[in-house]
Amino acid sequence: MSKVSVLVVDDASFIRDLVKKCLRNYFPGMRIEDAVNGRKAQALLAREAFDLVLCDWEMPEMSGLELLTWCREQESLKGMPFVMVTSRGDKENVVQAIQAGVSGYVSKPFTNEQLITKVKQALHKVGKLDVLVNTASTKTVSAYANDSLNALTGGKAPVAAATVAAPAAPAPAAAAPSRGLLNNPPVKAPTPAAAAGGGRGQGQLRLPNGIQQCVIKALSLKEALLVIKRADTLPQVLDSAVLDLEQGESAETARLNGYLHAIVAHEPKPDSEWLQLTFRFVDQDAQKLDYISRLIARGTAQKHFVPGA
Repeated sequence: MSKVSVLVVDDASFIRDLVKKCLRNYFPGMRIEDAVNGRKAQALLAREAFDLVLCDWEMPEMSGLELLTWCREQESLKGMPFVMVTSRGDKENVVQAIQAGVSGYVSKPFTNEQLITKVKQALHKVGKLDVLVNTASTKTVSAYANDSLNALTGGKAPVAAATVAAPAAPAPAAAAPSRGLLNNPPVKAPTPAAAAGGGRGQGQLRLPNGIQQCVIKALSLKEALLVIKRADTLPQVLDSAVLDLEQGESAETARLNGYLHAIVAHEPKPDSEWLQLTFRFVDQDAQKLDYISRLIARGTAQKHFVPGA
C-alpha cells in the first residue's frame, strides 16, 4: 500500500519541525517532505507527487498565496488539498485564500488537535484518509507544548526546569534581557492601565489557550521580553505563539511568529500578578526584520512601563 505524501512549507524551521513531529506521531505511515519557501516547494511539486500541502503564507521569494495560485493553474495540482497554516487569520485574508482555491485554514498558534483535524478533513475529501487510518498510532495526541519540546530534543526527557511555568522568584540570568536587547532602567510591575494594550509598543500575544494583552519590556532582532498579567491558565515554555503589533499611524498589524523560550514571575514573590516572558522569533521574513529594526532604533521599548507605579 502506497504511503500518503505531505509537503510542509514554512520559512521557520521551528514551525516545520513542530508540524512534522505532530504528523509523524499521529500518522507513522506518512511520508513528509519540507521546503523553506514557496519557490523551493514549487520545485518539489514540479517533480514529485504530493497528496497534501501544509503551507505558511508569509515567506521570502514566493509566498504561500503565490504558491497556491500557481498550484491551481497546474492541471495535475488543481485538485490537490492545500491548507494554509498561518497567522493571517483576518477575514480579508481568509476570503483571499478561498478565492485562490485553498482547501483549509489553520491559524497560528494552533494545537496538535486542530492541525490533525484539518489534515483529516483535507485527506478525506480526496479519499486518502483510509490509507493512513490503518497504520495510525492509537496513542492520544499529546499537548502542544510537549510536542514542541520533543521536536527540539529528539524525544529526550526534558529537564525539570523546562516545565516550570512561573518560578517563585526569577533567576538573575533568566530575568535579565539577553545580550543585544534594548535595556530599560529598573521599574516596578506595570499598572493595569499600562498593560491594557492598544498603545504604541504594546500588543497582543496569541497563545494556544487564548489571547493576552502584553507590554514589551525589551526588544532585539531575535526576541522580545514581554510582560503579561497572570491568568488562570499559565503559558508553557515552548508554546507556539504570535505577537501582534501595530505598525505606526496606519494601524496595520505586524504579526511575528515565535515560541516562548522562558517564563518567570515578574515580581520576586510566588503569587506575582505579572509574568515575564521571553518570546523568540522564528520568522525570517525581511520585512518583519526591518520592522523590528525600526522599533529598536526608535527606542520604543523604553516607553512602555510607568516607573514607580
